[in-house]
Amino acid sequence: MELLVAVINDPNRIEEIVEAFLEIGITGATIIDSFGMGKVLSQDIPIFAGFRHLLAGSSASNKTILSVIRDPEIVDLAFAALQKVCGNLENPSTGIAFTIPVGRVQGLRPGWDD
Repeated sequence: MELLVAVINDPNRIEEIVEAFLEIGITGATIIDSFGMGKVLSQDIPIFAGFRHLLAGSSASNKTILSVIRDPEIVDLAFAALQKVCGNLENPSTGIAFTIPVGRVQGLRPGWDD
């Protein structure tokens, strides 16, 4: 079981990602508004305002998707879906995705692992 964490720099891609996740069998995820450290440094801490040019291309806000996935094959399909929708995540200002092992889960809807 894995927790998929995907920070997507283009919030307009979320609907397409959710559709792609549904197609591969991911029926539950939490999506939250988020922003990176660069935004805080460049806008909220005046001493770093001069570094805005270093952050060119970074998004003012992004979306973070969290989803617990039991099947390793589905995790692989989720990464492929993210790449298809967002482009190569290795490219700057695209996003980041990773998984974390999950040892125990409570509170998911019944039948989530069928």
